[in-house]
Amino acid sequence: MLDPVTFKTSIRPLISRLALATVALGMALPAQAQAPVQQVPQSREQITLSYAPLVKRAAPAVVNIYSRRVIKQRVNPFMEDPFFRQFFGDSFRGVPRERVESSLGSGVIVRPDGLIVTNDHVIKDADQITVVLADRREFPAKVMSADEKVDLAVLRIDTKGEKLPTLELGDSDNVQVGDLVLAIGNPFGVGQTVTSGIVSALARTGVGVSDFNFFIQTDAAINPGNSGGALITMDGKLAGINSAIYSRSGGSVGIGFAIPADMVRSVVTAVEGGGKLVRPWMGAGGQAVTQDLATNLGLTRPQGVLINQLNPKGPLEQAGVKVGDVVTAVNGHIVDDPESLRYRIATLQVGGTATLTVIRKGTETKVPVKLIGPPEDPPRDETALAGRQPFAGTTVANINPALAEEVGYAGSSDGVIVLKVQPGTTAQALGFQPGDVVVKVNGQPITRVAELKRVVDQPQRRWDLAVRRGDQVLTLSVGG
Repeated sequence: MLDPVTFKTSIRPLISRLALATVALGMALPAQAQAPVQQVPQSREQITLSYAPLVKRAAPAVVNIYSRRVIKQRVNPFMEDPFFRQFFGDSFRGVPRERVESSLGSGVIVRPDGLIVTNDHVIKDADQITVVLADRREFPAKVMSADEKVDLAVLRIDTKGEKLPTLELGDSDNVQVGDLVLAIGNPFGVGQTVTSGIVSALARTGVGVSDFNFFIQTDAAINPGNSGGALITMDGKLAGINSAIYSRSGGSVGIGFAIPADMVRSVVTAVEGGGKLVRPWMGAGGQAVTQDLATNLGLTRPQGVLINQLNPKGPLEQAGVKVGDVVTAVNGHIVDDPESLRYRIATLQVGGTATLTVIRKGTETKVPVKLIGPPEDPPRDETALAGRQPFAGTTVANINPALAEEVGYAGSSDGVIVLKVQPGTTAQALGFQPGDVVVKVNGQPITRVAELKRVVDQPQRRWDLAVRRGDQVLTLSVGG
């Protein structure tokens, strides 16, 4: 029987021809199109062609993951409000009740000593995680790394020295539209399942599943429970970690998304290095180039990312990139929107150098950029606020590039951000949320924690507050 591992079939040439034909809308069709020649199989090998050898080799490296967490609820949630507690006391806060939530997903063994990659959302906030191997053995798992930004987590199980089967990480940049792929996971908890399809698109950035949106799209059936499972190529390597589906019914409709193996590799490398993953800092913001922008910039077509914001201490500014430049590629890889630019930078290592392709006033040039981690400047000065003032119950900090990367804040690098809001406090009652940025208090601009603390420590009859939440500035008056 012909080994499908050596039979690297791809329909990408056909797709390329169809794409070109679609563009040629004005061309007339021939009077009589030549009908394709249909042939019956010429050999037994053609009839018995199968993915079975590939699946047999890859499937043992895909595991099932069961996680559970205990959620405590109170019978009387109104008693968390300090207004009610002042009348009824703490005895009426209610008796806590426990509810167990379970989650089901998949994972991929990437190292023989028991290092496993899955999705962050599969194990998020779990109190207990169990990994079940393909041979039905069960192991408790320890979380080595969990990164909500990329929706990846790394687990470890104790194999007592036994070497486990693994999947080799492939080069996701070699994957092309039209390549045949297999998805392996545990959909709906029915047990390990293999589905086949093709890569239907690359570099999908509008999915909104994680902060670093850059997905491989496939029509191989992916369903709930497949999350964290493997998307493999015909050479038996991991192309990506299945992460999400587009569906209105909850089931597969042929649009699934996988996190590319290059991102998986960066996360695994950080864990093996024994440290926290530090991604390179761009110190810049930008927007996708539309047709109107391309016309105004003198570009022949919409392409790249228009740089519209630069941190004076950032690596792009130091390398000579200017506001108004258009970045079209990173190390030769095309970028067409801010998400793809962030992804390309995020998969590189701090301490190295990236070569940006930049168009400035119609001239293309190559700009080498040193890759550095986001700095802790100014110091965070993380502070818990208390007392008789509106921000009592919050934990605030100075915004700096490192903190902004951690919490996913994309605004200005100046200001004071709310990190936590304690339940049952004045701040919660007023509706403050993590991620809010304090703009003004009683008309005074706030740029540092020390300024905020100095203002709120002074008793006031009335508080006039301005807080930025996303793209909006909210105003609030308290007291008076």
